[in-house]
Amino acid sequence: MNEILRIEKLSKTFLDGSGNQLEILQAMDFSFPQGKSISIVGRSGTGKSTLLQLLGGLDRPTQGNILFQDEDIFSFSSDRLSNWRNRHVGFVFQAHHLLPDFSALENVLLPAMIMGVKKEVYHKRALELLSLVQLEDRVHHKPSQLSGGEQQRVAIARSLINAPDLLLTDEPTGNLDVHTGDVVGQLLLDICKETQITLITVTHNPQLAAAMDLQLELTEGKLVETSQL
Repeated sequence: MNEILRIEKLSKTFLDGSGNQLEILQAMDFSFPQGKSISIVGRSGTGKSTLLQLLGGLDRPTQGNILFQDEDIFSFSSDRLSNWRNRHVGFVFQAHHLLPDFSALENVLLPAMIMGVKKEVYHKRALELLSLVQLEDRVHHKPSQLSGGEQQRVAIARSLINAPDLLLTDEPTGNLDVHTGDVVGQLLLDICKETQITLITVTHNPQLAAAMDLQLELTEGKLVETSQL
């Protein structure tokens, strides 16, 4: 099975309030399969969000490597790492982080505009993505005119505008009611299957976690498979 990311001897250490070293991730090795949905669960404070930030190049490990197509992303220059992240990785967080003065369409276009692409070039794709998340009738609405579930769906569409290989989501249903969370969770799974994008989701939602192709638990600084592909 092809892999999209491989982590080797990955460690992350923080200092606690007393100045003592706290090793959250401990010499971790794991290969993430390409084109699959993967959930990561675990108790609060075990480092799930930290791991997700490392996988997306938003933070650097204390030790170890993260390989994408056999290249360590932390060997990249700052500019190359930023370009890699913008081109290959989409992010969805618990909070949608939509710009309040932008329409749904403009928010979806934003990552492409940051990369220097004229919005006219990606206009059609942005409309297609809003249709994919069932918001074709909310294109010109601002975030304040959308429900919580609709705001999160705009965030999902935005994460896909640059056609990433990897979609990282951190508690994507955490701020939503049960029904809306189920809708958003199923949408993520459907997108993964339709586009063959790799989906890695940190969640406390047991139903969402169980629906993924591969379920992992982060415990004592290591990833443990709780299901087999």
